[in-house]
Amino acid sequence: MPDADDASGRMTAASRTLLALIIGQICLHSCMAGVRMAAPLEMLRQNHSAWAVGVLMGLFAAAPVVLALHAGRLADRHGYHRPLRVAVALTMTGGVFALLSTVWPAVGFWSLCLAAMLTGAGANLGLIAIQRSAGRSARDATELRRVFSWLGLAPAVSNVIGPVLAGTLIDTGGFRLAFAVLLALPLFGLWWAHQVPAELPPARPAGQRARSAWGLLRTPGLRRLLLVNWLLSASWDVHTFVVPILGHERNFSASAIGLVLGLFAAAVALVRLAIPVLAQRLSESQVLVGAMLCTGAVFAVYPLVHTAWLMGVCAVLLGLALGSVQPMIMTTLHQLTPHERHGEAIALRSMTINFSSAVMPLMFGLAGAAFGAASLFWVMGAAVALGSVQARRIGVRRPASELDA
Repeated sequence: MPDADDASGRMTAASRTLLALIIGQICLHSCMAGVRMAAPLEMLRQNHSAWAVGVLMGLFAAAPVVLALHAGRLADRHGYHRPLRVAVALTMTGGVFALLSTVWPAVGFWSLCLAAMLTGAGANLGLIAIQRSAGRSARDATELRRVFSWLGLAPAVSNVIGPVLAGTLIDTGGFRLAFAVLLALPLFGLWWAHQVPAELPPARPAGQRARSAWGLLRTPGLRRLLLVNWLLSASWDVHTFVVPILGHERNFSASAIGLVLGLFAAAVALVRLAIPVLAQRLSESQVLVGAMLCTGAVFAVYPLVHTAWLMGVCAVLLGLALGSVQPMIMTTLHQLTPHERHGEAIALRSMTINFSSAVMPLMFGLAGAAFGAASLFWVMGAAVALGSVQARRIGVRRPASELDA
């Protein structure tokens, strides 16, 4: 009976920790997502050009690319709490600059650009610390899959809360009220942080020199994993980019296009709810290979369908495939890389994704204008299907039993 009580206590503590991590990410990401939705509207309201709005939107992803490795090292050195406080400070300061743009329109452009960089950097720094702590709270590979599946729901929830809250507050009381409420959200995540156990700082032998984060790329399997991650992330981006274009070409209504994208998001959430139940039966490599082949097949068919309901079916299949990927990528990443350098490894992954999100839409636009939107699906589908060969060859260097070593 005492053993059962101890196990129940550990499970309850682990659940509280995971809930605190999820809430922390939701609060940070909701603030950033809300500012990302409201800032372009505020900029247009101040009569800035579409080019200026494009620069603003790029800054949300550009700042995390520059600061990701610093964020990873900070998390490896100090655990969860100090990076979270820094992330909250950055995100709230970004919210203050967004609020300042409504008070002093003369500096509105520069103020909103600073808001984009700071909220983007803060949300990403918090994400790296949260993902690192979540991985270290798991005892084996099965639990890693469960943890990252639950944690993967946080961005989806945040992308609803932030924009909806911002839009409602703008309509109710204006941009000033919206930015004021958004900048306060991270404080709620900070209040929940006490549920996450503090870490002792890692001991470093005297005279040991700091190792380069780029040296991690020599870790067997890591470069393949990052390539697979980039291909799947780019697939997500190309779907978001191309579906509105195809819908417009086929004369779909705005609600029909929104429904297709909504079905994709719902399928992503559904599969991440299912993974914790099926975690023991899943293999990371098998899921990644299956997701890539499924993505390639769906992309081959997508441009050939001409009704909204068939595009919706494609969106659901694609959402199930791409939604299953993030927990498997993160589980494999934690097993491939040294325990004391998980933060840096997560930062390398973050840099890859954010750089892709900043650059790929421009490339999609140029390629789509030259060859047509449908060609983007076919080229990306072929690349992802071929990339499944690399997913098969990813080997786990460290057994699950050593995760807590």
